[in-house]
Amino acid sequence: MVEFKSEASLASMREAGRVVATALAEVERAAAVGVSLLELDRVAHEVLRAAGASSPFLGYRPSFAPVPFPAVICASVNDVVVHGIPDGYRLRDGDLVSIDCGAVLDGWAGDAAVSFTIGTARPEDSELIAATRRALEAGIAAAVVGNRIGDVAHAIGSVAREAGYGLPEGFGGHGIGRRMHEEPDVPNEGRPGRGFPLKPGLVLAIEPMLTAGGKDEHATDPDGWTIRTVDGSRAAHVEHTVAITEAGPRILTLP
Repeated sequence: MVEFKSEASLASMREAGRVVATALAEVERAAAVGVSLLELDRVAHEVLRAAGASSPFLGYRPSFAPVPFPAVICASVNDVVVHGIPDGYRLRDGDLVSIDCGAVLDGWAGDAAVSFTIGTARPEDSELIAATRRALEAGIAAAVVGNRIGDVAHAIGSVAREAGYGLPEGFGGHGIGRRMHEEPDVPNEGRPGRGFPLKPGLVLAIEPMLTAGGKDEHATDPDGWTIRTVDGSRAAHVEHTVAITEAGPRILTLP
């Protein structure tokens, strides 16, 4: 069932979104050569605690997962596309890092992700991240009243394909509100004019994931969570929580 949010609900979701934005900014600020992924998780955890928010990631266990997710961020490095579990890995110069974070505040959820490089960036990584951000911007621009989910998906996919990147099959965004994952699904590729109609009060987590090798296939680690590229190529992931309004798309996870 799709829930349409009131202005009061959107205001509450904006506050949850601010917490997510702060957590992501603090994690990116702390990320440096020699810092472990577990240390980054602790940074985000402290931001949520200070704001009185909880994590929709910690303890989350969908049907595919053999164990509940054990952290408040997904920390995906280099060839990991999404759902990387923070561990003792210490960041190295040139790593490409994607951090996904959520927060629940006063019963409303926010969800966003960023990708960045550590130390000296490889030009091809910078190009991949830039294309992923462009895909997100295109998806957000298409999230207007009168369009459909397929228009958002087509906008994202067009940017990715024109740049020669892959889109992991079966992964994309989702509705969001009182729960982190709500209907409808938001694919990262699709046909314009198709799918669920966009109406005021609908809130979507739009999240392109692009792979440098151009392949759509992915592999899952034995932990049941970590998703990797099949060819070892690098991946980037960015995301915002976006409300559909009569005045146009409203990003709820900006700082």
